[in-house]
Amino acid sequence: MGSKNSFSIIFIILGLSALGFAALMGLLSSIVYIQPDFLKDIIPFNQLRPLHTTSAVSWIILTATGGIYYYLTKVEKVKLLFPLLGKLHLSIFILTGIGIYFSLASGNMGGREYLEYFPILTIPILLGWALFGVNYFGSMVKQVEKWPVYFWMWGTGIIFMIYHLSEAHFWIFSSIRSDFIKDISLQWKSYGSFVGSWNLLVYGTAIYLMTKIKGDDSIGRGKISFFFYFLGLTNLMFGWAHHTYIIPTQPWIRYVAYAVSMTEWIIFIHIVYHWKKSLSVEKIKINQMAYRFLIASDFWVFFNLTLALFMSIPSLNYYMHGTHITVAHSMGTTIGINTSILFASVSYIISDLLKNNKLNNNKIVTIGYYAFNGTLLLFLLVLLSSGVFKALWMVEHANASFGALQEASLPIYITFVFAGSALFAGLFMVIVPMVKYLLNFVYSDK
Repeated sequence: MGSKNSFSIIFIILGLSALGFAALMGLLSSIVYIQPDFLKDIIPFNQLRPLHTTSAVSWIILTATGGIYYYLTKVEKVKLLFPLLGKLHLSIFILTGIGIYFSLASGNMGGREYLEYFPILTIPILLGWALFGVNYFGSMVKQVEKWPVYFWMWGTGIIFMIYHLSEAHFWIFSSIRSDFIKDISLQWKSYGSFVGSWNLLVYGTAIYLMTKIKGDDSIGRGKISFFFYFLGLTNLMFGWAHHTYIIPTQPWIRYVAYAVSMTEWIIFIHIVYHWKKSLSVEKIKINQMAYRFLIASDFWVFFNLTLALFMSIPSLNYYMHGTHITVAHSMGTTIGINTSILFASVSYIISDLLKNNKLNNNKIVTIGYYAFNGTLLLFLLVLLSSGVFKALWMVEHANASFGALQEASLPIYITFVFAGSALFAGLFMVIVPMVKYLLNFVYSDK
């Protein structure tokens, strides 16, 4: 093996593989919109969709986790208190992942939205996070003093991931399940906070990368970075409230939640903007691909911030919510922001492993970078068009059938499949070379 700690690289390889599979499942799912019977007898849509969403979440979780392990052990030279726990963590996630895919592919589900797999599989996932937490805090508390903000973000993300993943399964208790308002409130509250938990891992990674690329630790210790951390923590705890539209609650609760989540993005834009201005040409060149993806994430933050501001207007939200505009918002966040940051992380790690600029000079990855961002913009614009069309249709043809809406939307859906295919190609132009570089390291004798 290339390294005693190569388990961190395997986390990342699995994450990239999950992203590729998520893109494939997403592409196949989009074809169903124009050919409803497509793959119906092999993998119906109600199995394709959870395979897509589960793989997308797995990409974020696995890659962020692998990155944290790598940065701690290889860059910061922190010795894990229990080295075997990291490998056990990886083994548990691999075995559980196999169980989850078998559950989804066989139709033996039973979970809720985004966590449709058989619920008992959450137990080993929680065990893996618990092992991660023990290893993280046990190692860091003894060896690192005066933590910069990204260490706090990672540690807090791990703790809340355990709590909110557990909370998302409270519906198994009859006292919760029997009360619709309590059940639906807890479901969407836990999901919003679950996303907030992995955002702490991802945004913590972004600030860590900015610190390392610039070679200036003050970025992770500044007042604005810590303000961003506490704002993200507030968003994790309260930002979910703007998702609970169908629940009878005071409107001001949703408005405050939207304001919190919008402010968090504005602060992140501010941090990246000032970091970009302060970088020398030489430092950009050394970490060119990681730099490009971080700048791309800033663009997608701005895109999603603009869209979210429109969605926060009650009169507009009435028509937007439940359409493909909501899908565009969530995919812009997951693919645009989180994926760009994680691609930046993988780029930095590969350059650190190879000690050269091979990735930066790889023409396929460079073309893939532009293809990914360009086709993602096209893809999101098509989703927005579909959402606007549906909103107008609902007003003008209130009594029309759903089938009539689908038929009228066919030109948009065809464009949707085309854009999805192009995005799929762009993603694979980045994923495949990255996996090859990482596999070469893992199986290297060096």
